Amino acid sequence: MQRTRSRTAAVLATALALLVTHLLVGAGRASAADPFTGYLMAHFTGESATGEQIYLAHSKDGLHWTDLNNGAPALVSTVGTRGVRDPAIVRSPSGDRYWIIATDLRIASGISWDDAANRGSTSLVVWESTDLVNWSAPRLLNVAGSIPGAGDAWAPEAIFNPATNDYVIYWATNATINGVRKHRIHYVRTSDFRSVTAPQVYIDRPGTQGIIDTQIVESPTSVGGFRYYRASADGHITIEGSDSVLGSWTRIGDLSHMGISNGTGGGNVVEGPMWMPFNGRTEWALWLDQFATGRGYMPITSTNLGSTRNFRTVSDYRLGGTRKRHGGIMALTAVEESRVLGKYASVPVNRLQSFNFQDRYVRHADFDVRIDANVSPAADAQFRLVKGLADPAAVSIMSVNYPGYYLRHQNYDFVLAPDDGTAQFRADATFRQVAGLASTSWSSFQSYNHPDRYIRHYAYQLRLDQITTAVARSDATFRVTT
Repeated sequence: MQRTRSRTAAVLATALALLVTHLLVGAGRASAADPFTGYLMAHFTGESATGEQIYLAHSKDGLHWTDLNNGAPALVSTVGTRGVRDPAIVRSPSGDRYWIIATDLRIASGISWDDAANRGSTSLVVWESTDLVNWSAPRLLNVAGSIPGAGDAWAPEAIFNPATNDYVIYWATNATINGVRKHRIHYVRTSDFRSVTAPQVYIDRPGTQGIIDTQIVESPTSVGGFRYYRASADGHITIEGSDSVLGSWTRIGDLSHMGISNGTGGGNVVEGPMWMPFNGRTEWALWLDQFATGRGYMPITSTNLGSTRNFRTVSDYRLGGTRKRHGGIMALTAVEESRVLGKYASVPVNRLQSFNFQDRYVRHADFDVRIDANVSPAADAQFRLVKGLADPAAVSIMSVNYPGYYLRHQNYDFVLAPDDGTAQFRADATFRQVAGLASTSWSSFQSYNHPDRYIRHYAYQLRLDQITTAVARSDATFRVTT
């Protein structure tokens, strides 16, 4: 009897330990059943030096957005064209894996739109994560290479298809079919965003009418009569409905009655339709990029997508400090939201005051770096000390008015330069903030990849030097001020 009780106690103890382990592991992972508490937007900003990369924004209500990562790119492509546009963010049904897929295109590199559309990349850029904050290196996924005469692969989207238990990736490719060259939507299926089926035509509008941007949203309770709704930029902003991702689609209408089109109907010409179901209620926002006027995204909302007459305009919304170009929005659970904000929440704005010329501050001017008094514009002397690009225990010094640009040494001289995603850049732009060499209540900045050298000014110019004299120690000492 005693041995029986002992065995029982041992079994219970083991079971309890397994339960505790399960709870501890599960507590840090989002569950597909968890309620949604916020929103994450992935987007790009435009054709600037760093604009065609992955930017993130956060919202609690879906209408008022705050830029994450201090307005700088959260992910930088180092493959293909080394630029990305039109990102889509995808969650697995179980909430244990995420992907960002994007167009492999960088107009800022000087490529013409004609070359991009006819002689561009046929691959997408893919990132993968299990927690939304630690992402894989970018990789190329060639989805359109086997399409005869394919000129590009633009504006990708993906949705899980329960009918086939895998994902449908769909995008626009410019190719000639039946003598007509134009953009059509193609699709492939995948289970892992690594291998795909042969591409097939998904949407082909009549005649010469092309289509580039399309996005699907699910209505789980089939409000409006369909389980899925599709918004497409095809001259109009056309809304369609279907009960199956790969089934037949019914045209519901367009937005011409609201004075909104993709060009054919005139009025407010928009592109990049981006769906967002509101958390906790049967209502959807459809964000539309007012590219023709440069005003950026605007939302219209509906509680019943069965008719385009149900859409209403919204005036109370805010998009944050960066320009939002074609992207995607994903709802966040509390666990996901906590992780995302813990990694990407913005840090304060600072200035770096010289120890021995206390009326002067570190500033950039024409992308050179020096110390000056009476800096104008003031933002040229404002920086954020963010987690080090090469070492999270160190710091990198990012410009406030040029997000994504950092103080970086080149041949021991300093410049303000955009993060190019390379290991060399990350090392050159990373410093250990240590006690000031001239005063321990101030700070000095030791180079990450040249630890015998520090940031110092010489003839008011910033450089990276070995420090051997009292004057040099003063030159290499700064106060981080707010």
